[in-house]
Parts: sequence; structure tokens; C-alpha cells
Amino acid sequence: MRIVIALGGNALLRRGEKPDAKTQRDNVELAVKQLAPLADEHEIVITHGNGPQVGVLALQSANDENLTEPYPFDTLGAQTQGMIGYWLLQSLQNNLPGRHVSALVNQTLVLAGDPAFDNPTKFVGQVYSKEEADSFAAERGWVMKEDGQYWRRVVGSPRPQRIIETRLIRRMLEVGAVVVCAGGGGIPVIRNSSGKLQGVEAVIDKDLTAAVLAEHLEADFLMILTDVPAVLDNYGTDQQKEINRATPGFMRAKGFAAGSMGPKVEAACRFVELTGDAAAIGQLADAMKIIEGEAGTIITPGGNYGGPDDINPRKLRG
Repeated sequence: MRIVIALGGNALLRRGEKPDAKTQRDNVELAVKQLAPLADEHEIVITHGNGPQVGVLALQSANDENLTEPYPFDTLGAQTQGMIGYWLLQSLQNNLPGRHVSALVNQTLVLAGDPAFDNPTKFVGQVYSKEEADSFAAERGWVMKEDGQYWRRVVGSPRPQRIIETRLIRRMLEVGAVVVCAGGGGIPVIRNSSGKLQGVEAVIDKDLTAAVLAEHLEADFLMILTDVPAVLDNYGTDQQKEINRATPGFMRAKGFAAGSMGPKVEAACRFVELTGDAAAIGQLADAMKIIEGEAGTIITPGGNYGGPDDINPRKLRG
């Protein structure tokens, strides 16, 4: 099968951990140990989050007295793609000897008129106390919102339309490469009045980008890996339970929170609705079990999934 894997930011940096390079590289190594067996049997494309990392770089840039103005978020996104892509690239090469592995810095097209630019919702950077958040909001003009028991900075998150380098990624897959791309949702770009690509100040949701990428690559399976074993129905109540199989209609009717599980559910449902194939949400440690139908929340048109034999990689991929 051709599988697009959206690797959650928790795989690189868990809550409470310092964003040191060694910590993140150790976490990447653990993540790749889980993903390498998938690459032995399937074509895989790996995307990844960058929220904590882009926030660290944004803070450094804002505090750099040598700069006239801080680096914009499209540039910071490119920096994190290179950094995290390098860590994943090297670890994958070490764990998959003899395989071609590529880490691509790429752009994601968004619409200049997307209303998300006027309503920041995407969390970036580390967590802060209420007092720290108020201080940053006053000093730097940042928009801060609650994230659980903490506060984090938020920026605009326009909807991804297409990945500019899709054809190149397809070519890499055709020669047997494992591809790392669309980190942090991809570098956000628009078409300006001259029809040229131009970076914009935004961060794109990586799961929605993964769904668009999976659709355009004609993938057979979209896997969104996070820090929970499955999506929970009636979360936080006495009736809380895992959702193991579902249809897009069932999941959409649940109305999951926009700041947490909502974008993941939306991305999975979009892919299933547009392609008729399967998507899953689960934890990294269960990656192989998810493909076998033994773990995670698996979403299909009919709500049934018994394993890889239920999917026929039948598409004509040009």
C-alpha cells in the first residue's frame, strides 16, 4: 500500500520536555523504530508537526537584536522542515539500510482570502503560565489562547489547497524512496497578483495538509499518529470510551474540539470521503497494529476494516 503518515508533534517533543536538540533526536529515533517496519512492507510518506519548534525559533528571532524585524513564519517553517527533516532522514537511513530516503523542503498553497488569517487558532511554541502569556501579549502583540491548563501563542492557520511539489514526491515514491515532506503542514504560500508564489505569515495544520497530500498522491491509507490510543467518544464523562470503527458521518456528528482532536478527525474524514479509502487515528507505538486493524480509530466509508486485505491498491498512478 501507499501510506501517508502524519507524525504528531508529541513524537518529537512531549509536553514538559525542554526543546533541546538531543531530546528531540532521541524521540525521533524512537519514532523511526516504530515506522521502519511499515517501510519494509509499504510505500510511505512521512509528514510531521513543528509547533513547538517553530515557536522556539520565533522567540529567538524576536529577541535577536541584530535583526531589524523577526523572521516571518514562512521562513521559520522552512527552517523547521530542514531541521526536523534532517533528524528523520538520518534516522530512517540508519534503520533502513539500502533504501533511498529523501527529506524535502516544500510549499503548500493556501488562498490569500482565507478568513483564518483574521482569526488565529493554530498553537505554536511552548506552553506558558497565564502571567507569562499576558506579558508576551502586552510586550510583543502576540495572540495567546488556553491550551489545556496552560497558554500558548496562536497564529493564522489557512486551509491547505495543494502541495506545490506533489509531482516530485510522486516521482520519489516511484523509485522506491521513503519521503519526508510537508513538515509543519508545509511552507504557506499564496499566488500573488502576478501569479507568482509568495510566502505568507501563517502555520498550516499538518493533519489537513497530510489529507490533501494523501489524496493527490492517490494513497491507500492515511495514518494520523498522536499521543492517544484512539479517539474517545464522550470524552471526560462517565460514558467515555474508545471509537474503534466509524464512518465519516458518525465522526463528523460528534463535533470534536477544534483545538485538539477536531482537525485530526476532519483530515481523516476528508480523505475517506474523497477517496473511498481508509484513515486512522492512533498512537505511534501502535502503528503496525493500526494497519492490521488491531488498534486505533479506523474510519472507512462503511465503518468496517479487518486489515490490509480490505484495501486494494488498485489505483492507476500516473
